[in-house]
Amino acid sequence: MALLALADLHLSLDGKKPMDIFAPIWHNHMDKIAANWRRVVKPQDMVLIPGDISWALKLEEALPDLKWLAQLPGEKLLLRGNHDYWWSGIGKVRRALPPNIQALQNDHFAYGKWAICGSRGWLCPGNEGFDYQRDERIYLREVQRLELSLKSAQRAGYEKIVVALHYPPTNGKHEESGFTTLFAQYPVKKCVYGHLHGAAQATALRGKWRGVFYHLVAADAVDFTPVVIIK
Repeated sequence: MALLALADLHLSLDGKKPMDIFAPIWHNHMDKIAANWRRVVKPQDMVLIPGDISWALKLEEALPDLKWLAQLPGEKLLLRGNHDYWWSGIGKVRRALPPNIQALQNDHFAYGKWAICGSRGWLCPGNEGFDYQRDERIYLREVQRLELSLKSAQRAGYEKIVVALHYPPTNGKHEESGFTTLFAQYPVKKCVYGHLHGAAQATALRGKWRGVFYHLVAADAVDFTPVVIIK
């Protein structure tokens, strides 16, 4: 049983939001995801999907995309991204999900000896475009939500944690943030995140940094293929 991760699926079965308008690499991206997923994911595996799952605006509009995802092998664990407008209250979302899909928010998910924690995240201070009046409140709220998740795992006695965020946990200069400060306070060993596309991926934090191993798993950064996080 392996834990894999893939972010930024940007599903749109209704065809209202074709991704290839952003870059040629996204042409037929759902076919690429399905083929690569079936190649690397076994039925007993779990795939962590940290955000930007569906372009739908309402939960009922997202259901075809979620059903498409459900028919792929393995269990799935979802976190909200900045484009997941269909994600309303967590209770409502969980009740609507197919049996092999679960959602994470303000709590943790047990995966063997590991706990999976996370939040959506947000732009970090020092990032280009960060506006203190607009962004600081949201950023601090997401840091709080991550701590709620980490505390949940701590109370359950976990000593190894994977954190999933949609946004990167640092700014482009890889300076400390509220997220990375929490990583140092709790037994966080791995972090997976998405959100970055195109040229922005050049500054992505990858590999081991200050005791934590970082994975950028945005779909277009990993050839639309789920990445193994824990074997």
